[in-house]
Amino acid sequence: MCGITGLFDTRGKRPVDDGILRRMNASQAHRGPDEGSLHIEPGVGFGHRRLSIIDVSTGQQPLFNEDGSVVIVFNGEIYNYQELIPELQALGYVFRTKSDTECIVHAWEAWGEDCVKRLRGMFAFVIWDRNRQTLFMARDRLGVKPLYYALLDDGTLLFGSELKSLLAHGALSREIDPLALEEYFALGYVAEPRTVFRRARKLSPGHSLLVRHGQPLAEPREFWDVRFTLDNPMSAADAQAELVHRLKESVRLRMISEVPLGAFLSGGVDSSAVVAMMAGQSDGPVNTCSIAFDDPAFNESEFAQMVADRYHTNHRVETVKSDDFDLIDTLARLYDEPYADSSAIPTYRVCQLARKHVTVALSGDGGDEMFGGYRRYRLHLMEERMRAALPAGLRRPLFGLLGRVYPKADWAPRVLRAKTTFEGMARSAVEAYFHSVSILRGPMRQQLFSNALKRELAGYDALQLFERHAARAGTDDALALIQYLDIKTYLVGDINTKVDRASMAHSLEVREPLMDHPLVEWLATLPSSQKIVGQEGKHLFKKAMEPHLPADVLYRPKMGFSVPLARWFRGPLRQRVRDAILGPRLEMTGWFNRNYLQHLVDAHQSGARDYSAPLWTLLMFEAFLRNVVDQANAPLTAAGRGRALPAAVN
Repeated sequence: MCGITGLFDTRGKRPVDDGILRRMNASQAHRGPDEGSLHIEPGVGFGHRRLSIIDVSTGQQPLFNEDGSVVIVFNGEIYNYQELIPELQALGYVFRTKSDTECIVHAWEAWGEDCVKRLRGMFAFVIWDRNRQTLFMARDRLGVKPLYYALLDDGTLLFGSELKSLLAHGALSREIDPLALEEYFALGYVAEPRTVFRRARKLSPGHSLLVRHGQPLAEPREFWDVRFTLDNPMSAADAQAELVHRLKESVRLRMISEVPLGAFLSGGVDSSAVVAMMAGQSDGPVNTCSIAFDDPAFNESEFAQMVADRYHTNHRVETVKSDDFDLIDTLARLYDEPYADSSAIPTYRVCQLARKHVTVALSGDGGDEMFGGYRRYRLHLMEERMRAALPAGLRRPLFGLLGRVYPKADWAPRVLRAKTTFEGMARSAVEAYFHSVSILRGPMRQQLFSNALKRELAGYDALQLFERHAARAGTDDALALIQYLDIKTYLVGDINTKVDRASMAHSLEVREPLMDHPLVEWLATLPSSQKIVGQEGKHLFKKAMEPHLPADVLYRPKMGFSVPLARWFRGPLRQRVRDAILGPRLEMTGWFNRNYLQHLVDAHQSGARDYSAPLWTLLMFEAFLRNVVDQANAPLTAAGRGRALPAAVN
């Protein structure tokens, strides 16, 4: 696991500034504390930070082919590299190392752009082929590993594992993309391929980009997408057996390591299943770790302990105080973009704990998306049945009216909180699902944003992102459609981003057996009726795991990795919220309606409404402005400008 960065002159072969490249590489030292190396030649500069996992003695990067004409920087793991090496050797390629990195180099030489189709794993890499005068970059199918890039006005292409390495170049504008603001305040993250900065992009999952000297920058090319065919005739019993077999294989491949290895164990179904599969294939006790909370409402450590006891793991637990909110500025600097999933706090802590004992940890991430585990999936299916039963001409005006007049009853028992359901019933399936996952829903964003920002948006709505993906989903099955939407948006933009930054902040590699692409492709062939049965999500997965896990773990209500935001904002963070959200930094952008900001703060702190999620989203945005955007303005202030520039100004 590593950090990669570099630059490429698309117009010629201008000399690379060694100091700039070193600065870009140093900005990601946390991703690879073991080694840092550069490669520079006319018009090309590669930087690499290494966290040694496989082929510790000879796997240094940048890595070259035999004659030095092809060079790579690579972040990730290729789990099938041991199968590919003999195939490539039979084609005449000579290996000087035992690393998966060299496997990619020779795969590029043998198969060109199609090499990515042969790779099984999580990866982001960039290759320079001097003979072909071609730069090639690619990102794994499910976006586990990140890759950012930007084209400067002078034709220099920058790339890196994190945005901070591009910003470290010094010439990339920090001008904010207003469309990114719409996405962030709707979803809590900026969705691929956009970034918060107008001039930078993320390479989308399952995409590659080929760049040649003297040619305009092309659009990325998609090399993989999941197709929900739902046409597998396999019986439920056979599917359960096949699932266990596939999961064991996925876990086995991810246990290859030359450094200490373990697993996160939250006490939920996903991480518990991964630990169970590890225990059955490990020569010794599995190392597991979990976070406990001092607030019982958020603590599921007893269920993690059940699994640890059953499999006799080396289990380590640390208790986190429920008022663990000192990470706000740390997270803002870590993510480089505004990011509003508050579970980033416990995720950061569990990675911090794990790194004390292991260098590689397996996780259960992706299980909810792949197996149908989210509660919102079941609610969406219920609404879809109701939508199908009523003609749109009756349904839209009736439920539209109910959605407008029914009060937002945050205080009420869940059965009486019907406003969201009414609003959803008045919409199409895609509109309703987008509405259900939005942090600030459409009417709230309209009140939050100033007229100036609305003009910049020019009618753009983050719903368009969902509609664009839905048009390519290739299915009208209610569950499969929203699983596809989550794979394209929430999984990569929220979950994978959270885990990558939190783990790499501690130089910890996290591997993801539930996101093994052959497993994902197979699951997409199974009927949705095997995934959600009645009100039971993850039905297939749970039935398959019954011989391996306690019933209390499998069938208890899902808790999630949450923190008590509502209480924080009325208690210990009360003044900080007021100072940040009603203070000068948000106001000077000109993007927000001051009266609505005041309403959000006052209504929440009085107890009239629960606005904890919107307030956290605003709090993290303000922290992003101070910790990331304003860093570019510090020299201007020092030079006598008098104050930091507004966020939208170059």
